[in-house]
Amino acid sequence: MITRCFTLVFVASFIVAIPVTFAQSKADKKLIKQLQADIGFLASDSLEGRRTGTEGEQKAAAYIEQRYQQMRIAPYRSTYYHPFRFTFGKEVNPATRITINNVDIHCNEDGFPMPFSANKKAASDILPDLMEQGSAWMLPIYASKEDADNPHFDWEKVAFEKCREAAKQGATAVIFFDGYGSKYEPTFNRNTEYEPVDIPAVFINNKTYNKVVTERVTGKGGLSIYTDINISKTERSSYNIAAYIDNNAKYTVVLGAHYDHLGYGEDHNSLHANAAKEHLIHNGADDNASGTAALLEMARWIKNKKLKNYNYLFVHFSGEELGLYGSKAFVKEQKLDSSDIAYMINMDMVGRLNDSTHGLTLGGVGTSPSWVDAVSLAGSDFKLIIDSAGVGPSDHTSFYNAGIPVLFLFTGTHKDYHKPSDKADLINYPGEVQVINYVSRIVARMDKANAKPKYTVTKQATVGKTRFKVSLGIMPDYTFDAGGVRVDGVTENRPAIKAGVKAGDIITRLGEHKITGMQSYMEALGKFAPGQKTEVSLLREGKVIVLPIELNK
Repeated sequence: MITRCFTLVFVASFIVAIPVTFAQSKADKKLIKQLQADIGFLASDSLEGRRTGTEGEQKAAAYIEQRYQQMRIAPYRSTYYHPFRFTFGKEVNPATRITINNVDIHCNEDGFPMPFSANKKAASDILPDLMEQGSAWMLPIYASKEDADNPHFDWEKVAFEKCREAAKQGATAVIFFDGYGSKYEPTFNRNTEYEPVDIPAVFINNKTYNKVVTERVTGKGGLSIYTDINISKTERSSYNIAAYIDNNAKYTVVLGAHYDHLGYGEDHNSLHANAAKEHLIHNGADDNASGTAALLEMARWIKNKKLKNYNYLFVHFSGEELGLYGSKAFVKEQKLDSSDIAYMINMDMVGRLNDSTHGLTLGGVGTSPSWVDAVSLAGSDFKLIIDSAGVGPSDHTSFYNAGIPVLFLFTGTHKDYHKPSDKADLINYPGEVQVINYVSRIVARMDKANAKPKYTVTKQATVGKTRFKVSLGIMPDYTFDAGGVRVDGVTENRPAIKAGVKAGDIITRLGEHKITGMQSYMEALGKFAPGQKTEVSLLREGKVIVLPIELNK
């Protein structure tokens, strides 16, 4: 389950408390063995955490393909494998050169370009304590020893703000240095959320500062600096795996789960301290081998029950942990929307049902009136925690934003979430069987009704205090990085939809404020007050459109 783009919080509109009873049938016991086999393999060390695009994830994909072949369930549109590519992070290219007093600064060893640096050349003779227009500046990244020894000090935010101000004051480049010898030495953040500034920006560590700068300043008083920064975006690729039961029906039901996980925590989404440095495998048994195994079982069950009133599409998404990349790509490339998709059910982290509370979150209930029956179908197995929102921290969000009713099942977070300790022996297998049986009851009821559920727009819960007095009422595409803010969805009765903004639009300006990404978008919102009127500029299918808009909360 993703944490990058969404806050892992569920708003419980109400709880359905039902006495809990358990009885395992012979079929349930057989299913437990199959779940143990599937999760055991997917969460094994040999798959090395199934990080998106790695050999371990490819092994998982091959296993999933083999399971569908064994069940004789056909591939979707002639292939189980549906590739996608996405831009992910930044990297420093070998062409980058940084020198101070003709001494080469080696990336990672001596320092590195700031990830928000401009790709430019700069040459300057400077005095470290003199800030002049038309020259490079040297600035401390830490203002005190206390900052340097604080593991929670946000050095990148401080550096970005200093650099942006330096550029306004006429600096041609900024060299940041660690003058205290921090125990928490900064490293290049390939996943930076900060937009590029207009000048080159570089960091040098304490050792390099003392060797190259302090000695030079003490001896002769001046520095010569040269930078030629070359930072580029990196691309990654992976596959969604899809199987299909074609009943020649008018509408198709999508059942989904993601099969990727965190690898060794290289993408900085682990909640285990120093996970990547310790090179610990994040097995991801609950997240989301449990959902993957549940989806395989749902496919087998639907085939054996010969449900005929819908077509059934089973999709195992990749790239979920990095920002719903796989599900976004699948919806877009397969042109899925409410014209041919009846509804979507997403199973993410369904393997840790608590035997004491029996709590199960059922998300997306507000996306269709048809889901009212789903609550009653819980039977005596669960205490349902109902979340009406269609937007949540997993792949169903991509379908909801395409106008498709969704349901999301989740047995709850736990102390092993996004840690190497999320292992197969901690799965509550009888509890997962109960979840699968519950989904089966929902699917069977919907197939019998043979109706297309009505789609309804839901409110997105606001968690914590807002920084802004106004909002547009859009769901931004946090994975978009081609300039501006791409709209994934718009909320009913909010400023954006009233102005005519549509999903897929790219917002490039709000009033006089240029929008180049999420950061400048948020800064622009902070400039407005409720009731203020302005214009929103956007790109729609390559054309520039300017719309009047009245801003409100």
